[in-house]
Amino acid sequence: MKFPRDIPKNKFIKVLENLGFKVVRIGNHISMLKNNLDGSRTPLTMPNHNKIKASTLITICRQSNIPREEFLNIYKKL
Repeated sequence: MKFPRDIPKNKFIKVLENLGFKVVRIGNHISMLKNNLDGSRTPLTMPNHNKIKASTLITICRQSNIPREEFLNIYKKL
C-alpha cells in the first residue's frame, strides 16, 4: 500500500499523536517528541506547511522508525 500524497498537516499530526508523539513546539517547523517504554525519546521535526508531501511523509516515518503499515492503518481510521 502506498503512502497518501499531500495529506493535510492536521491529519498528519493526529496520526502521529495516535502513535504516541506530542507537539512540543510550533514555528516554521513543528517539533514532536515521543517517550518510549525503554526511557528513550524519539524526536520528530516536520515542516509547518498546510499539506505534507508524500516524500516528506516517507522520510519522517523512516527517521522516526514508524512502520508503514502502522501509519497507514491509523491514517485510514481518521
